Amino acid sequence: MPSSDSTAPVGYVELLRTNKSYLNLFVASLVSQTGDWFNSVALFTLLLNLTGSGEVVALVLILKLLPTFFIGPIAGVVVDRFNRKTIMIVSDVLRGFIVLGFLFVDRPERVWLVYVVIAAEVVISTFFEPAKTASIPNVVAPRELVSANALSGASWSVTLALGAALGGVVTNAFGRNTAFVIDSLSFFVSAAFVLFVRFPRSTARTGALNGKRSLGDITGVADFIEGARYLKSNLRVMALLLVKTGWGLGGGVLLLLAVFGKQLFPIGRDGSTSIGLLYAARGIGAMLGPMIAQRLTRGSQRMMRRTIGAAFFISSLFYLLFSGAPWLALAELFVIGAHAGGSIQWVFSTVLLQIAVPDSFRGRVFALEQALLTAAMSLSTFVTGWALDHGGISPRQAAALLGIGFIFPGTVWILLQRWLDRGEAAAPLQVSPEHGAAD
Repeated sequence: MPSSDSTAPVGYVELLRTNKSYLNLFVASLVSQTGDWFNSVALFTLLLNLTGSGEVVALVLILKLLPTFFIGPIAGVVVDRFNRKTIMIVSDVLRGFIVLGFLFVDRPERVWLVYVVIAAEVVISTFFEPAKTASIPNVVAPRELVSANALSGASWSVTLALGAALGGVVTNAFGRNTAFVIDSLSFFVSAAFVLFVRFPRSTARTGALNGKRSLGDITGVADFIEGARYLKSNLRVMALLLVKTGWGLGGGVLLLLAVFGKQLFPIGRDGSTSIGLLYAARGIGAMLGPMIAQRLTRGSQRMMRRTIGAAFFISSLFYLLFSGAPWLALAELFVIGAHAGGSIQWVFSTVLLQIAVPDSFRGRVFALEQALLTAAMSLSTFVTGWALDHGGISPRQAAALLGIGFIFPGTVWILLQRWLDRGEAAAPLQVSPEHGAAD
């Protein structure tokens, strides 16, 4: 089979036109993610209006992340054992009902219900996301993999840009409850599209499940240990798995988008319009980054690894500029640049993991990646919220500090890749059989 470099990625239009399963998966993500961003803008304005506390918003952001850290290892085992299509459909339907709980939060005494609803939604999402990511290599050809992930990243980015902007407009014009209902409906529409996606069932564990089973097999402990051993013996994969965690250490910047919109550039009811515009800028940057970088790397794994390191420094530079932005329009421009960098490392690390990791381990690897990312994001968000409310730090100072923080993981990544390249000169990155040899 040809190497990754010898087969150029297909175009986006060609992929969507010729691969109906991926098209349905793409549309499903597009719909549900749009609803999510309607929800986020409405939720941020609701909490800031009821409590006026940046720390409360930080707690909500943490709850959108932290449960994944604890549930992730379990979710990974489930995704590798059971039908991924079924996991996705059930997850969508359950989330469609759960998010309606936000409709009952109408006064400060009921803010606790927000935490319950978010925690339940995130626990279910912890099963959905690894199932989707682990399945992409099963529904696309090897030469379609980079384009598929760039498009998946673009779908998230477009829905962020459109969903956040429209969410701000809808919340401002029709109220928060309308946005919450739209979010609920989006999950049911997503489930309908997933029904038409042809997902192969993962059969890697079939023998163990059908034969004599130990307690470790039944509980999933054996699967977890097996996954840990795989990572321990594949340092290149372990390094890739930690890329998103490195960016997540600066994840408090996502809280600052809401704070900047509410306090520094308020437009619309409770700053809902400006918050939506800043999140829309985040989406535009996340969409443009991988598309530009893909043209430069042309499917080369080596170039993708190098670009990941540069992407951290791009995020650092633009968030430093964002911290001093005097106007909303300029702040949006800097957010676009910062998240172009963030999305490059996100998409490229995902592609490289999908190439390197066998199907039988993908669920566990991506669930662990998600768990570590959410832990880092939660820590950064909590510290940022606490610093804003109790640490005497202004939003601009916090943005500058977080921008500087991206330099550390970027430097570590570059040095680590140089060390691995020297040590593996005669033994390149192991690649799952369905994707051929590494470059």
